[in-house]
Amino acid sequence: MTATTVAVDLESGHLTSSPVHFDDLDAMGIVHNARYALMLERGLTGFWAEHGLDFAGGRPSSPDVFSAVREFTISYLAPVTGTGEIALHFWIERIGQTSAVYGFRFLSADHRAVHAEGRRAIVKLDPGTLRPAPWTDHTRTVAESIARR
Repeated sequence: MTATTVAVDLESGHLTSSPVHFDDLDAMGIVHNARYALMLERGLTGFWAEHGLDFAGGRPSSPDVFSAVREFTISYLAPVTGTGEIALHFWIERIGQTSAVYGFRFLSADHRAVHAEGRRAIVKLDPGTLRPAPWTDHTRTVAESIARR
């Protein structure tokens, strides 16, 4: 696997940087496969916190913060070697009544190479019943701002 230069459409979605730390690397000096899910989670958490959906003092700021991952798929296209910054680009592919599907990709810092790409589906849950519950209008509006066009 080697990184190839590609034209990446960044017109929709959200683009952020993601640090790669020494402890993200495996014995071969590349980002361990399990760390991609963590880096994605941190990027998504930061985005939603900027829009008022986070945990403050251990309590959710909105009922929409309470969700569970239903599906996570990823394809590793080229290894990320060493520490430093990489880019994370994610978007909403679909938002349903109680679920949402993200598309994402990890890019080189210059946005020219795709290291990994995938999708992540979540279901919003009612904290009391742990059953699916509808999203609020605020969350739908924010989600639509990063919808794939």
